[in-house]
Formats: sequence, C-alpha cells, structure tokens
Amino acid sequence: MLVGRLGLEKARIPHTDRHGLVWLDRGRLEVEDGCLRFVTAGGGELAPGNYQIPHQGLSIILLGPGSSVTHDALRLLARHGCALAAIGEGAVRFYTAPPLMPDTSALAREQVRRWADPKARMEVARAMYAIRFDEIVRTRDIEVLRGQEGARIKRSYQLAAERHGVPWKGRNYDRTNPNAGDLPNQAINHAASAMRAAAAVAVASTATIPQLGFVHEDSGQSFVLDVADLYRHDVTLDIAFGAAREAVKTGEPVERLTRRRAARLFRQQDVIASMIDRIKRLVGPDAEEDDTQGASSAGRAAGSRSVRTKQASDEDPDTAGSEDID
Repeated sequence: MLVGRLGLEKARIPHTDRHGLVWLDRGRLEVEDGCLRFVTAGGGELAPGNYQIPHQGLSIILLGPGSSVTHDALRLLARHGCALAAIGEGAVRFYTAPPLMPDTSALAREQVRRWADPKARMEVARAMYAIRFDEIVRTRDIEVLRGQEGARIKRSYQLAAERHGVPWKGRNYDRTNPNAGDLPNQAINHAASAMRAAAAVAVASTATIPQLGFVHEDSGQSFVLDVADLYRHDVTLDIAFGAAREAVKTGEPVERLTRRRAARLFRQQDVIASMIDRIKRLVGPDAEEDDTQGASSAGRAAGSRSVRTKQASDEDPDTAGSEDID
C-alpha cells in the first residue's frame, strides 16, 4: 500500500527524454494520493493553489526561499530520478542538492573519458571557446586561447559599459576585499557569483562531475566554472552593467540589484535549461571531437539552445576566469 500511495510503481523516464526544470518557492512540496504536489498560499511566482508537479518528465526541481519538502516527496523524487536543489531567489545562490542517481552513467563516463584523454580534453575546451568567441576556433594551444580571451574581454567590458551608459575605468578586483571596487566592478563580482550558482544547478541536474573541468583545472568546482564562463559574454556582463546603471540611478545596494536582475534574466532567458543542453552536447557520447572543424561544429551545436538575448562580449582576462571573482 505504501508503494501505491507514493506512486513508486510508475516507470521512470530516461533523462535524455526529459525537458528541463521547474521553479517553486514559498510553499510545501508533498505527496497526495501518490502524486507530487506543491501547495502555496502565493507570494512567489505562483498564484495560491495546489499544483500537481510532473516530476517524471523533469530533470530537476528548484526549491526556492520560503519552501519546505516532506519525506514522502523526497522518496518519490529519488525513486523517479528527479533531482531537487535548494536555491536562493532565482537560483542566484546554490545551497545544496542531494546526489542524483542517474538512470545511466553514460554522461559521467564520457566526461571522465574526455577529461582523461589530452586530445579529447582539448577538443572540448576548443568547443567551449567556440561558444564564448562565437566563431570557429582553429588553434589547439590552450595558452593561445587564453591570450585571445584576455584581449577580447577588455573590449567586451567597454562595449557593455557603453551599452548601459555606465562609466568604465577598467577591471579592478581585490581578492581580499571584493567590495572595494567601484559599482561596475562590484556588480561583475556579484553577477559572476550568481552565474556560478546557476551552473552548479545545471551540473547537479545532469549528474556530471564538478571537479573535472576542461578549461579550469584546480578548483573543486572546475566544470561548474567552465559552464558558467559560457555565459559571461552574453548574460553575466548584461546583468552586471545593468545593475550598476540602476544602482547609480536609485542608490540601492548594488548586490541586491544584481541578484534581482540575475534572477529575472535567468528565468526570462532559460539560462539553466540552456546550460543543461550545452553540457549534454559538450560531453555527451555524441559530441564532436575529432578535428578543428569538429570542434567548431561542437561549439555551434552546444550553443544551439542559447539564451534568448545574445550580446557581443567575452570573458575575464585571467586564465582562471570565474575563479577570480566571488
């Protein structure tokens, strides 16, 4: 009877056939008559009501502030392989996610295989740079790519500042005091933190291995940083400079404005869903890896589900990219 009550007898849908995620906040995730439901009095994204959640067709449920979850709900999610993450408002903070037990190890095994093979690892890195540069990447020298990245980001900062009408005096980051910079620099730090949180959600939902990055190397979140950097040129800088402009006009704290703007753009532009698709394309069994054209094709394919608003910009000048900003 317990199995029937929790709906555990239903077949699981492979993650390759699932479609993304659902955002829930300010309510209670529970099981009623064998179905997963979310009960809310309103105050968040949903109107007051009792909503049935199609967990079998989801990769991950993002549970935001003001929410709780029952033991029965956790058991049902675990049985059907649907991940659950506790996040901040709009996924600008990532607090925890129980390990997802995927229905197949193909994605993780392929990530390990590519990471362990120097040639395959370089091809994935080139595909990532192809997305970030929005053009064919011909070199196989990672240091050359990092040098190109540094030159591009300086211009990207200036373009973003001009686009949003924000004075820009250059990138200035103090590791010991991230809030010591001017408003645009502070906003970049906060926007990068929010983007890393979104990338952590995507990595958790695909059950890939966060420590095994292809561009970043030393961090325990190297793959998370790799994924976050794919969006610095068209989302992170837009969040940062838009928030800096608003802070100048309103006098509100730039951190609060950056978080709000990040949460809004993540939802509007399907950033996390796009990240999930790109992860599958970059390190999935069908990803391209053999030659230069293959790497550029992989980059274009991995970017096929890009965010809806595309803007020209690039990455941080430092080799470690997102590792430099908190």
